[in-house]
Amino acid sequence: MSNRFSPCRHRQRNGRSVMGSDPYGPPKLDTSVPHPARRYNYWLGGKDHFEADRVSGDAIAAMFPGVRASAIENRRFLQRGVTFLVGECGVRQFLDIGTGLPTADNTHEIAQRIAPESRIVYVDNDPLVMVHARALLTSAPEGVTAYIEQDLDDTKAVLDEARMVLDFDRPIALLLVAVMHFISDDNDACEAVAELRDALPPGSYLLLSHVTGDPFNPRTQAAWDQAIASGRHGDFRYRNEDEVLKILDGWDLLAPGLVPVAQWRPDPDSEPVAFADAAVYAAVARKI
Repeated sequence: MSNRFSPCRHRQRNGRSVMGSDPYGPPKLDTSVPHPARRYNYWLGGKDHFEADRVSGDAIAAMFPGVRASAIENRRFLQRGVTFLVGECGVRQFLDIGTGLPTADNTHEIAQRIAPESRIVYVDNDPLVMVHARALLTSAPEGVTAYIEQDLDDTKAVLDEARMVLDFDRPIALLLVAVMHFISDDNDACEAVAELRDALPPGSYLLLSHVTGDPFNPRTQAAWDQAIASGRHGDFRYRNEDEVLKILDGWDLLAPGLVPVAQWRPDPDSEPVAFADAAVYAAVARKI
């Protein structure tokens, strides 16, 4: 695991908190390279993306037409999962890593709608996300919303910054929603989650989703394999059920376990979504 750390400034006022970027200069934004957060925003129908993100997003959609449905279902899982953690599990603290660009019903909006005193720390590594976070991720007066510009591969830096806002003596929900598939090495992925788990107090939770090729037909799977091997738009790694379960080692899975994302505690009036159309696994687990 690499250990990169960009110094951050922490400011807090009236229940609102922001982790600033490098004080030696503004963050650099390379619009010629697609970024997962902006591409995800494109698939969700947002407006915060550039040509490189759209080209990459369209190329992936050409290979896997269900990618937009996957993005939508993944977002719905986040909303259901946070509602469950706040309403049924009593969680009041969230560490949301790889949050992406703000959209409707962000983690803090869902949590603070139920429990206004909730404290949320967002983490992402895209400067554009930082700009939007500063403008839009405002907290309820009773709680705190903060943002860290950092990479998941530097778990120590993430945790050090998060401790400035979150109380690590009380349960924290760790959100890794559509994030771990951007760590291609299996050992690194398992190590990162284990380091975060070990830092959290007992009674904490993990909300995780991960793309998979399990429901793909051979033709689609071959196209993915070729794209990933060539480096064309293949900046993520899909994992099968057993590989995702390895990432979840050390956590106590809550019902219904590791399931297709649309099948994790679906809303009663929701339309069924085939696994092949939303090829994402999802789970919520607890640290004992």
